[in-house]
Amino acid sequence: QVQLVESGGGLVQAGGSLRLSCATSGRMLSNNAMGWFRQAPGKEREFVGSISWNGSNKLYADSVKGRFTISRDNAKNTAYLQMNSLEPEDTAVYYCAGGLRAYAGSAAEDYRYWGQGTQVTVSS
Repeated sequence: QVQLVESGGGLVQAGGSLRLSCATSGRMLSNNAMGWFRQAPGKEREFVGSISWNGSNKLYADSVKGRFTISRDNAKNTAYLQMNSLEPEDTAVYYCAGGLRAYAGSAAEDYRYWGQGTQVTVSS
């Protein structure tokens, strides 16, 4: 049984920063890729970024490239999403996901485990 718990969401002004955390419990996912997705009201869930099991490979959506950074600390069983230069368009519920394999891409089908989500609201 794997549980993913996101934290760090909140309300921030445009141009501000937030750091999301995703803590893993149960079976550890240190050998699995981790991903971040988001879902805005009335929209489908979309890929934000992913990181391979050892952090050597990172993939980002074009919309967040250069502003968001994914990292992980396997010793702490935690993945992070550092979000800078936030825009109102970044407002969404953010979900972390545990991959099926050591490397994962942008497809939701690459991931097996999902957190409950954390709300990020960016005001203009």
